[in-house]
Amino acid sequence: MEALKHECGVAMIRLLRPLSYYEQKYGTWRYALNKLYLMMEKQHNRGQEGAGVACVNMDAPAGTEYMFRERAQGKDAITEIFRKIKELEDGIIEDGAGNINSSSLQFFNSQLLMGHLRYSTTGKSGLQYVHPFLRRNNWRAKNLCLCGNFNMTNIDEVFHLLTSQGQSPRIYGDSYITLELMGHRLDREVERLYAEAREKHLEGTDITRYIDDHVSMANVLKTTMPHFDGGYVMCGLTGSGEMFAVRDPWGIRPAFYYQDDEVLVLASERPVIQTTFDLSADDIRELQPGQALMVHRSGKVCLEQILQPQGNYRCSFERIYFSRGSDRDIYQERKRLGEQLTQPILQAICGDADDIRQSVRSTVFSYIPNTAEVAFYGMTDGFRKLHGEVRIEKVVWKDIKLRTFITEGTERNDLAAHVYDISYGSLRPYEDNLVIIDDSIVRGTTLRESIFKILDRLHPKKIVMVSSSPQIRYPDYYGIDMSRLEELCAFRAAIALIGQRGMQQLIDDVYQACKNTPNAENHVRRIYAPFTVDEINRKIVEMLRPEGMEAPIELVFQSIEGLHQACPQHPGDWYFTGRYPTPGGIRMVNQAFVNYVDNSKTL
Repeated sequence: MEALKHECGVAMIRLLRPLSYYEQKYGTWRYALNKLYLMMEKQHNRGQEGAGVACVNMDAPAGTEYMFRERAQGKDAITEIFRKIKELEDGIIEDGAGNINSSSLQFFNSQLLMGHLRYSTTGKSGLQYVHPFLRRNNWRAKNLCLCGNFNMTNIDEVFHLLTSQGQSPRIYGDSYITLELMGHRLDREVERLYAEAREKHLEGTDITRYIDDHVSMANVLKTTMPHFDGGYVMCGLTGSGEMFAVRDPWGIRPAFYYQDDEVLVLASERPVIQTTFDLSADDIRELQPGQALMVHRSGKVCLEQILQPQGNYRCSFERIYFSRGSDRDIYQERKRLGEQLTQPILQAICGDADDIRQSVRSTVFSYIPNTAEVAFYGMTDGFRKLHGEVRIEKVVWKDIKLRTFITEGTERNDLAAHVYDISYGSLRPYEDNLVIIDDSIVRGTTLRESIFKILDRLHPKKIVMVSSSPQIRYPDYYGIDMSRLEELCAFRAAIALIGQRGMQQLIDDVYQACKNTPNAENHVRRIYAPFTVDEINRKIVEMLRPEGMEAPIELVFQSIEGLHQACPQHPGDWYFTGRYPTPGGIRMVNQAFVNYVDNSKTL
């Protein structure tokens, strides 16, 4: 319901046969480009603020471009990028003198391709922040292009490391600083090989060939990645033809890959590879925590453990919301998330009623489109197993995206209230309960400004608002745009309860702990400790209920235990429990509370 800008998407292709092989077999030199386009479009859900593509042609002669990058902004960025490539193929784009840039046509026929889709998690926008990022050099082996699905929580420390070495990064941001640190280590690797080549009495281009053939990206990654704290899948290409992808040692961010004798591919989601290459789920493997997938310029593929695994903290929100529901396992997990809510929903609609079956018959079940649809199927399946057929309707529609930015103040709120619409006559006024499920309730703004208002027009006897995820109590620092505690309706409810019960000393105590020992533990968990889930639920309803609304509202959230039962292989639950897997996450949530209190004092 409340769209989160979140995990970016990555796509990589390495052709393992000569370029002529693909043109002869598939009838086009665009084979790899077409596949990359499909992989990126199939991950459009992961980023609509910008996109970028990078390619390396290892056969390009000196004096011509061998490492290409194209980027664009906006939700149509993928289309724009591949339109430009198609125009080059057709000879439409000319240089400044009016000549066709024919050398670029050779370049696009590349062995290494990499794509990225971006959602900003920092609030920074502009083409300069769109991946991939490129570090140029006249030595092919020193050219480095990076993209990733990541957010680093200790960028201050890495920035200090670089400046203490005498470097001066042009931009302060995790993407550029990552590029500069890894580029620095790649330079050192090339210089090591240069010294080896001289010891072997090699000269001129023989030295270059020796360097290109012996670069070890494992050395580069092992001396780069230990400096970072955060969740990431980092992908890269070098000008000499190295390709790599490395996953964080906690397994926070996902990556999947496939290899046969023609191609190696990697993507953020498994169904992307399945659909693009017509594969089964079992054909595809998952990159493991701390592991790197590397392809040498020779085409040799290897896996290497770059960082020691730090436990399994695979992100549960990937399963609830971020990833496409077409994945075989995610589809079943989302259904289980819905089915496990059957009993608490039943309690909400029946209360102490004697005739449970009648209460169910007097209830309409629906969902907030579109990501909650699979959980809805699971929820209604659960009711059918226990109570027979249930009444289901598509009550809420999201058929337009109103441009609310063109207005201000109350006019904007009025437009926001109409982003969703309802199916009039879908329930019996004042007789039927309405159970409506969403995948998560984060800020509550859309509920207050739109959903509750329009549902009340149907005059339900009672609204039971269901979340297939638990209460989101803590910000995420590993790739999602919720970094401020006060944005979360569960946090605001807990703070309101503290004020209501005269417990302000708790806020002061937590504030001092967060300032004095920010690395010790997540002190913010103490804010929630005095209250039950039901108490916070009731306060959230009180805060989000629009003025003048008639129908009573009850909230039902997934339990932590239910989450882990539904998604047993993805126990990363810091959004809900505050159990951050990395020191940087703990430090940042404590700082977020300090910022909240300091900002509150200035209001």
